[in-house]
Amino acid sequence: MTFRIPADLMVSVSGVRGRVGESLTPEVVARFAAAFGAWLRAEGADRPRVVLGRDSRTSGPMFARAAASGLMSVGADVLDVGVAPTPTTLYAVRAAAADGALVVTASHNPVEWNALKFASAEGMFLDAGQASRMRAFLDDAALARAGWDGLGTHSEEAGAIDRHLEAILALRVLDVPALRARRFRVALDCVRGAGGRILPALLERLGCEVLGIHLEPDGRFPREPEPVAANLGELAAHVRETGADLGMATDPDADRLSLVDGSGRPIGEDYTLALAASLVLRRTPGPVVTNLSTSALLEHVADGAGVPLLRVPVGEIHVARRMQREGAPIGGEGNGGVILPDVHLTRDAMVAAALTLQALLEADTSLAGIVAGWPAYAIVKDKVPRGEGDLGGVYARLAGALDATHADRQDGLRLAWPARGEWVHLRPSGTEPILRIIAEAPSEDGARALVESVRSALSGPG
Repeated sequence: MTFRIPADLMVSVSGVRGRVGESLTPEVVARFAAAFGAWLRAEGADRPRVVLGRDSRTSGPMFARAAASGLMSVGADVLDVGVAPTPTTLYAVRAAAADGALVVTASHNPVEWNALKFASAEGMFLDAGQASRMRAFLDDAALARAGWDGLGTHSEEAGAIDRHLEAILALRVLDVPALRARRFRVALDCVRGAGGRILPALLERLGCEVLGIHLEPDGRFPREPEPVAANLGELAAHVRETGADLGMATDPDADRLSLVDGSGRPIGEDYTLALAASLVLRRTPGPVVTNLSTSALLEHVADGAGVPLLRVPVGEIHVARRMQREGAPIGGEGNGGVILPDVHLTRDAMVAAALTLQALLEADTSLAGIVAGWPAYAIVKDKVPRGEGDLGGVYARLAGALDATHADRQDGLRLAWPARGEWVHLRPSGTEPILRIIAEAPSEDGARALVESVRSALSGPG
């Protein structure tokens, strides 16, 4: 007998996501957690030690208990860090010499969603092969439950946030005394997510005056949780009202960081990675890895440093694995996710915040001043419902209709016209039942026209 995965549950390289009380229930969570623990045992961990963390969602306590029970039922010991950013939880894996981690978080999804993310002993999310082997243990025949004398234990793991903080503060790329002397004034919006447990402390340790809103990690999100420009109106107004040097915003599990300049203008998530890369590459030249949906702005930064930019499918693990192979000093995703191997191979908003401040310090100008010196690109993001059936025909029709100079089929379809500075990417979301359309051009009108051309081709005959 095989466990039946609910039809509406999103299962992908990004983990397992669903709406609370619908496709995602405590029973589903416990079953996936047990399968994860059993897989770790099969991989060679006789008594797996698993770090368990969660973001601040109101469903988090319920699902964390269910996950802990599932793990313990197959003989895994649970090291519970409680409410903590996803990168903090993953950093704790190596610090605790654990065999893996399970994070209860739906990241940027709305509050009615929750999810599970699984990580290996590397402190990295499972890749596609690992995730497939883990899901095989959902089958009753493969899932060996422990007896009364073999059950796992549950303990609280204190100090995860402090260890993560210290690792960032010890980065050689940071001039901590100079940052403390500069005393940046930072408006901070943690959307009442897990970032409120660490980001204010980090910024204060770097000498910043923190002008915070929504720092309470209670999961009552005051805005749409994804930190895109359209959702940062309140932070933008807060920057203007307080005279802050810049604004920073995270998603609920604090693996993404978006920026607002000193005039109160959200500059777009792609600038976070571009700023971080420009800083790191001055010290450590090497290839930069990002996904297919990241702005050409990063190409400008890589070209300026004389290093290649390597693109991979969307999904943090794809970026991280390629960074491992290439020895890349910096990488990430254009959604505000910065990956710095000097800390760990996972997106980290706290690392991004520290690198942003160091970049501003060294540039000796404002965030707006840096942006003004770079090429202007506009990204427009849209989405359409995903229909049933294979998408191969859709991609073929789209490629034929738009006649691009370059086509990349690693992840959906990315069409590019480099001479015009334009590209568009159509791909199925791994976190929602939709198709994402991301387009970039030197002007917003140009990017919107690309999106509309995709929409038109999708609604055409065939």
